[in-house]
Amino acid sequence: MYEDMTFENILNRMLSRIPDNVDKREGSIIYDALAPAAAELAIAYIQLDVILNETFADTASREYLIRRAAERGVNPYPATNAILKAVFEDGQNNPFDVPIGSRYSLDDTNYKVIEKIADGEYKLQCESAGVIGNQKFGTLIPIEYIPGLSTAELVELLVPGEDEEDTESLRQRYFNSLKSEAYGGNITDYIQKTNTIQGVGGTKVYPVWNGGGTVKLVIIDSEYNSPTEEMIDEVQTIIDPVSNSGEGVGIAPIGHKVTVVGVTEIPISISTNITFQSGFTWDDVKVLAEEKIKDYFKELRSTWADQETIVIRISQIEVRLLDVPGILDIYDTTLNGAATNLVLGADEIPVLDVITA
Repeated sequence: MYEDMTFENILNRMLSRIPDNVDKREGSIIYDALAPAAAELAIAYIQLDVILNETFADTASREYLIRRAAERGVNPYPATNAILKAVFEDGQNNPFDVPIGSRYSLDDTNYKVIEKIADGEYKLQCESAGVIGNQKFGTLIPIEYIPGLSTAELVELLVPGEDEEDTESLRQRYFNSLKSEAYGGNITDYIQKTNTIQGVGGTKVYPVWNGGGTVKLVIIDSEYNSPTEEMIDEVQTIIDPVSNSGEGVGIAPIGHKVTVVGVTEIPISISTNITFQSGFTWDDVKVLAEEKIKDYFKELRSTWADQETIVIRISQIEVRLLDVPGILDIYDTTLNGAATNLVLGADEIPVLDVITA
């Protein structure tokens, strides 16, 4: 907006107000008197432009976007700690119970026991917030010696940890809050409140799905996979506990009987014919090819909550595979045996089964 307010333009405007019978050349008294003021004014206009951009949500930096969004009650989701399952055994491979609060390490990450699941099975919370807690499995080392403990294994991710919400996601939620008002158990209200629960990456709402007063929530976890049963139970308890269904004990309004389920993972088998560059075989490119397709499927899963259905496109499969070094051409690609794009159900997400080439 203030692009023209440069030092040169401001100084020229100031000099134009001086009578022509006064020496206005560079180095003159009047020139030297006005130049510092023009420089300061140019700086002020630069700052005015910054203020203008920080005022509006579409151009605000993170600090000022947070302040703007807070006026609508929209705050960035904080980083959360992953919850995982660990199995403990004694020297005879029998289940071994460990103290609640005991701590363990795996590489450079620490975990704390927070809840018993069954004999020798416990929930552990990663002490480091964020997605780092979702990525490691294997042998745990007790930080303090525990007599009788022989082995400890971190085996399953129950509730994914999440990084602090990024700026663009917060910006989009702010604008979404202006488009539809969350109130009293409407669809927007359910989506907003469910998505704030740790580990939830997206929600679809089906009102009156099983008669008046019933609501079904279908959720995907923050890693864009089908949630575990433990996570589904946790969300169910927060929204509408089964033992008090419809009583308003949870987030759901009185009279709403809510059922929480997870998305269904559909294994996708890909068959294709590949022409390889000289010196390459399928074994040479298989690992990278599978990574490319897994990345594509994760991109699709990340859009699940905002799409009516997910469409897996053969053209995209072939484009991703052609990006693999060593692959020259691809033809006759099929998805689960069909040579057409695959349209999944409304509550289905793709996972890679196998690539046959």
